[in-house]
Amino acid sequence: MLEENIDYYINEDGNFVFTEAYHLKRGYCCKNKCLHCPWKYGKTEDDEQIKK
Repeated sequence: MLEENIDYYINEDGNFVFTEAYHLKRGYCCKNKCLHCPWKYGKTEDDEQIKK
């Protein structure tokens, strides 16, 4: 069973957003460029620098 604020949260638009913890529990990358992808699929170095 999924737990809110651990496996997912609901953003301002009302969408479910899966956390890095959820992705790691699942154990593989779905290649959908998820916001919290622990495998950084679809992320560029520029994306990482913007966050800092």
